[in-house]
Amino acid sequence: MKKVWIGWDNGIGNISAIWEDKSAEYEITPIKKCLNYTKTVAHISRLDRAKTANIIANWIIGYMPIICIERPMVNPGRFKATASGLRMVEAQECLMEDLLVPYRFIDSKEWQKAMLPSGVKGADTKSASLSIGARLFPHLSDKLKNDADSLLMAEYMRRQNF
Repeated sequence: MKKVWIGWDNGIGNISAIWEDKSAEYEITPIKKCLNYTKTVAHISRLDRAKTANIIANWIIGYMPIICIERPMVNPGRFKATASGLRMVEAQECLMEDLLVPYRFIDSKEWQKAMLPSGVKGADTKSASLSIGARLFPHLSDKLKNDADSLLMAEYMRRQNF
């Protein structure tokens, strides 16, 4: 069976697919704003599971999916970002289980080491990712927003023949 590699940037990021013929798709992860569950009135972003399930289901028809989800950052000093990332990864896992598709986690450092120039660190990884993603997949350059992390994750998996 033919493969499709799907990279999924954690958090409110993006999701991409690359098929064996090297065609590719890129989408911003669908989210919805919801009222926070804390005492103070605030809103949080949550995964829109129905829209995301539709995207993934359409991408995997007739293909064996290999899905990698970027492992979330866990840093007690950045509590809100950590909580958001952990909420998202739980929703991502639940969705993959609902769709009955296999998935695994990948550390950002693993794919970045192979896909980004050496020495790129911190905030520079986002602009490097965007630039490289646009060069490798010029037909998607108009769709790319902020970074192309999921696209580079999928390309890394394809090159490694996961």
